[in-house]
Amino acid sequence: MPDAELTRKILDAVERRFDEQVEFTAELVRQPSVRGAEHTVQDVMAGALRERGYAVDRWRIEVEEIAHLPGFSPVHADYANAWNVVGAHRSRSSQGRSLILNGHVDVVPVGPLDMWDTPPFAPRVEEGWMYGRGAGDMKAGLAGCLYALDSLRALGLQPAADVYVQSVVEEECTGNGALACLQRGYRADAALIPEPLGEALVSAQVGVIWFQVKLKGRPVHVAYAGTGANAIEAAWPIIQALHGLEADWNSADRRHPAWREEAHPINLNIGRIAGGDWASSVPAWCTFDVRIAVFPGQDLAAARREIEDCVRLAAQDNPFLADYPPEIVYHGFLAEGYELSGADEPTRVLGEAHRACYGESLRRVPTTATTDARFYGLYAGIPALVYGPTSESIHGFNERVNLESVRRNTQTMALFIADWCGLEPV
Repeated sequence: MPDAELTRKILDAVERRFDEQVEFTAELVRQPSVRGAEHTVQDVMAGALRERGYAVDRWRIEVEEIAHLPGFSPVHADYANAWNVVGAHRSRSSQGRSLILNGHVDVVPVGPLDMWDTPPFAPRVEEGWMYGRGAGDMKAGLAGCLYALDSLRALGLQPAADVYVQSVVEEECTGNGALACLQRGYRADAALIPEPLGEALVSAQVGVIWFQVKLKGRPVHVAYAGTGANAIEAAWPIIQALHGLEADWNSADRRHPAWREEAHPINLNIGRIAGGDWASSVPAWCTFDVRIAVFPGQDLAAARREIEDCVRLAAQDNPFLADYPPEIVYHGFLAEGYELSGADEPTRVLGEAHRACYGESLRRVPTTATTDARFYGLYAGIPALVYGPTSESIHGFNERVNLESVRRNTQTMALFIADWCGLEPV
């Protein structure tokens, strides 16, 4: 850790610029960076990095360049507007340990606007919280990466090792943005991802599988509904069967040790459903989208076979589906779980920085979400620390992030960078 005097100076430097940091975070939130529309916020990030003198690499992700790599998830959306941005600080002395600071700019859809108290892309600050889609997940953390580095520069110091600030897309649906950074050649001695998971170090995270179940039916006039086969109604028994699989994966004998204190770490969600063409016709089709989690070490191919067997067996109870079985299509997440390991030294350094800011030990917690940490930890041998501020209602209405938590998280990151990378004069 920096000595007591330098520690205090770094903490104060973050404090002095925090109003500016909040406004910059708000500018990021103003950009409606849902899937396929992330380019405007990436323009903001690229401009901010250039202003600071970092070498900026802005490139469009080419699916064919990453499709063969471990960790790739199948895509079903157009990548014509999928842009990554990386800002590189190059140390003169290279005396310290290098670092990746990673955050994602893509956000999930907002849902019905009338269920938000205020517009989701018009950020507001109230009683110490910033509201807006992406404020928590995870634009506040990404902004914190920049301002942690700024605090050092304000003191005439900079990291004595290379640092890469990665602003990526696709985290919410595939993770292919982070994968594209690895394909691009970015490597470091550690990675830090300030996801908004409550001022604790993530010790383990689940993996995620997305898939669609496509059902056929026999359309007839509703006057003769009994002679048809209703594809929408046929979905319900299959959904129930999938929840049965979810319960099996959560059972004590299959539960991963990292979640031994949690009864339900594997969550299945029916996220979208569509079907039918006409209110007075028995529907001839139905498609529903599913997300299910998997544990670290759980084989994805074996998990897919269990999913497919579950759907096939459930469909056999339906006379029509027995002859016209459901089709399963994998799209989006095909992500392994990740348990933090081989990270004793970066964890120690982060723990000391956290104690300096919070006056308490750093908690280690597993999460039932997934992050981009898996790419660094599983496929590049880079210890990946997930540690970010406190937020509420991410993916929900009135998403918000606690600004005091953001301030302390930024201070912790600044101290971590100073210790992990070392410092040299600007």
